[in-house]
Amino acid sequence: MDVSAIASAATAMSQQRVADAAGTMVLKKALDIQAQSAAQLLEALPAPQPVAPSSKNIIDTYA
Repeated sequence: MDVSAIASAATAMSQQRVADAAGTMVLKKALDIQAQSAAQLLEALPAPQPVAPSSKNIIDTYA
């Protein structure tokens, strides 16, 4: 292997590392945005209304 091939391989590896780091940062940002959107959706849900117990909805499990 000559020196130019080694330098070319090192440059290619360095460029790939930069590309991988950029892809990872984009993925992290996308996950953060999705987490924020999910939190906003959960906050927008109305609180459930309490249900009054009635004798019609009770199941006798001891019979």
